[in-house]
Amino acid sequence: MRYKATVIAAIIGLGICAFNYTGYDPHNMVFFMLSVPAWIADLFIDIHEVSVLMMYSLTILTWALVGFFVDVLIARERRKTASGAKP
Repeated sequence: MRYKATVIAAIIGLGICAFNYTGYDPHNMVFFMLSVPAWIADLFIDIHEVSVLMMYSLTILTWALVGFFVDVLIARERRKTASGAKP
C-alpha cells in the first residue's frame, strides 16, 4: 500500500501548525478551524491551560490518521478493481 495521502495530510497538519506558530494567525482562528484536537480540548478544559506543543503534535497526528484512512480506502478500491469485481 502506498502512503501518499498520509504524507500529504501530515504535511497539511504541519503547515497548519507552522502557520499558527509564525504569528500570522494571531487569534488562532485558522488553527481552531482546522484542528480537531483543539475542538475537543476546548470542550472539556480551558484551552489556555493545554500545552501548545501537545496540540501541535495531536493536530499533525490527526491529519496523518485522516490521510491513512484515505490510503486504506484507496487500497481497498484498487484491490476490488484488480480482482475484477464490478462496482
